[in-house]
Formats: sequence, structure tokens, C-alpha cells
Amino acid sequence: MTKQKRKLNINLKPLIKRLESITRRKVKTRLMGNYASVFRGTGGFEFEGYREYTLNDDASMIDWKASARANKLLVKVLKQERALEVFFLVDVSESMIFGSTTKLKNEYSAELIGTLAFAISAAGDNFGFATFSNKVSNILPPSRGINHFYRLCKILTNPDVYGGNCNFVEALDFALSYVKRRSTLVFFVSDFVGLKGEWEKKLKLLCSKCDVVMIMVRDPRDETLPEDTNLVLVEDPYSKRRLIIDPKLIKHHYESYVKREENSLREAFIRAGADFLKLSTAENFITPLVGFFIRRRRKWR
Repeated sequence: MTKQKRKLNINLKPLIKRLESITRRKVKTRLMGNYASVFRGTGGFEFEGYREYTLNDDASMIDWKASARANKLLVKVLKQERALEVFFLVDVSESMIFGSTTKLKNEYSAELIGTLAFAISAAGDNFGFATFSNKVSNILPPSRGINHFYRLCKILTNPDVYGGNCNFVEALDFALSYVKRRSTLVFFVSDFVGLKGEWEKKLKLLCSKCDVVMIMVRDPRDETLPEDTNLVLVEDPYSKRRLIIDPKLIKHHYESYVKREENSLREAFIRAGADFLKLSTAENFITPLVGFFIRRRRKWR
């Protein structure tokens, strides 16, 4: 597709309101609570005491022996010895400026990152940020607070930030040199389309240094072709080469290829030691994101 100057359809106002007021209990408990209980860094925890169980707590956190002695449900309170530091590396290349739903992939990713940044800051952790396409840019060193969040919003909502080729190896090289603390959590947010170079070795090395989560953002048209149309003009987002296709003739082969490619990427990420989450722009990200946090917590129990 041809890059166009346009106003991005990114709604971050609700996120700013969440930072200014913690009365929005539903989002706070579902997202921030799950985030804080899963991504804890490597600094360790010390036992601080017990508190009474509430409906917002995960039942798996109940200490049954202590509850039996006290004749009421109790959960352990753990004090974090060292704060977690989170860093986002976000794909802003040409393939992210695409969408067949109400949100382009880059718009969807921006709202996802803004929401995660809220949860991270509200949990008392620092977050940093950088974008990557041909090169890594728009680097925000880790910090927290409303002003830092505003700086993040300014970058995410700037149309000039988006475009160019995807150099995933460059992003990994940056992360390997930039991340110094083992208690750092790195989020890569991308569609992971057309990855080239020896990125698997570099990802494995990064995973040996810190915690890494790969978030794949895909549009429905990345996975399937429409059935109710005739000839379609498609364009490579990087080379700009164009091709006229008949979706009905290649639909099956296209879907089979995409499925193999996604499975291959997922296996490579997991083999390297990273966690993996796939999101679709056709669905709200809150539910799958919270589900991911819960699955991760169960895996660590």
C-alpha cells in the first residue's frame, strides 16, 4: 500500500484519564493486578505478611494452611526487593500501516502499548520505549509518571514516525547493547512480517539476558483473503511491487502459507526462550492480554 499522510485513529484519552484517577477499578484490577502478579523481575520477593482474600484476587494465591488456622481466607503479601524495568521495542515499518478493520495495525499497537504503559507505571515500575524500522529511533530511557506517559503518547500519535523497512536484527542489536539489568522485561510489538537475517541467534542471546515477550499484531487480511470479490491489486509494503490477483484462486494456498509461517515464528520465539502472544486487530486486546498474564502466572506456579 502507498503511505499517506493521515491523522492516526489512536484514542489515548481514556488511558490518560486512568493515570489521573484510579477510580476506574475494573481496568485497574483486571490489567494492572495481573501484570503486577506475573512480571516481577529477578530481584526476588520477601514475605511481608497476610491479608484477607478479596474477589479481585486470584484464588491460586490463597494460603490454605494459614486460612485454616485463621478461619478465614488469607493470601500472602510479598514485598518486591527490586523494581522491574520494562522496555518496549515497537515496529513502525510500512507493513504496520495497514488495516481492514477500524484500526490499522500501528494504531492498534499504539493503544496496546499505551494501555500496558499505564499498567506498568501504576504498578510502580519504569518503562522505556523505542521504535524500529530501518533503524532504531525515538528512544525514551526508562522512567515513569504522567510526563513520561505524555512523551510516549506524543511519539505514538505522530504519523511521521511510521514507515520504512523492517530491520528486526537492528532492533535486537540495540536491545542487546541497551539492556543492562537482568530484571528488565522487553516487549517486542510487531506483525513480524518478512523477517530477515540471523535474528534467531540474537533473540536467544537476548532471552538469556532478560525476560522477553513477543507480541504479534496481525490484521485479518494477513491471514485470509476475501471471498466476495474478483480481482484485487496488492502491493508489497517494502518493495512497492504490485500484483493483480484473483483471491478465490489462491485463497487456500495463501492461508496454508500464513499458518505455516506463523507456526514457524511461534516455535522459533519459544525455542529462543521468549514468551509469545498473538493479537488480532479484529478483537479488543484487553481480554487476550489478561488471559496471557493468567496463563503465564499458572506456568510459573
